[in-house]
Amino acid sequence: MSSRSQTIADILTRAIIDHRLVPGCKLGERELSEIFDVSRIVVRQALIRLADDGLAQIERNRGAFVAKPSMQEAMEIYDALTLVEQGVAAQLSDRLGPAGWAELRQHVERQRQAVASGNDALADVLGQEFHTVFVRLSRNKVMQEIHAQLVRRTTLLRSLITADFDYCNLLDDHSRVVDLLEKGRLKQAMDLIDTHHRTVVRGYIMDREVFPEMTPAEALAPYLDGKADGATPIAPRKPAKSSGNGDGTAHAHVHLPKQDPAPKSRASAKKTNRGLPA
Repeated sequence: MSSRSQTIADILTRAIIDHRLVPGCKLGERELSEIFDVSRIVVRQALIRLADDGLAQIERNRGAFVAKPSMQEAMEIYDALTLVEQGVAAQLSDRLGPAGWAELRQHVERQRQAVASGNDALADVLGQEFHTVFVRLSRNKVMQEIHAQLVRRTTLLRSLITADFDYCNLLDDHSRVVDLLEKGRLKQAMDLIDTHHRTVVRGYIMDREVFPEMTPAEALAPYLDGKADGATPIAPRKPAKSSGNGDGTAHAHVHLPKQDPAPKSRASAKKTNRGLPA
């Protein structure tokens, strides 16, 4: 995949994570090629990447859409996360040194402080990051790549969440897993990882429809001009021009650079619809 296609895939992924492109939203090649000022072939490559990550569905004769996961898919994703993290737990119980255990405990403590202060957004981010730190400490790059892809697929699921669970208990699971592993109680730690993910997936409500409230041009605009939280402007924008469809709709255009680092993904959290420590 070309660097331009990768940049577009990164921006679309960020917009999905931030719930600006929601499940079922149409990702039209023509519209996206106008927004990014690239050929449809470049856009198609980016959409294929999103489909490979499970973030988009490409349907014959209909085009691409932001994926709408089912409960069965949610269960399978979290089963896969459980297997990966249980494998990592087995490695860490034998190999992790004092510095690694200290890093995990410091991360858990930061979560506790965020919850105690009522900072739900920070608690969300830290809860999700715990699992990334946990897998990173295995120093297994293949395992990290597999885990990262699965985590990306949970971003769609988090957009369908309702907060009808005991959030503090889920955070306590992290502390308990660290305690069990450090004491060499691997079987109990692996069982807790399984229970933790099953609790998370039960929090998903899949029986309500979610419809996009913004056009792709509106949804993607902040990532093109750097106004999104943490986003970096990737290029100056051209003045908007008519889409040519006769309805006066304007599309923001942008010249993509030859190379651009992937924007850091970070899901925005809301008290009524927030991400879980996946």
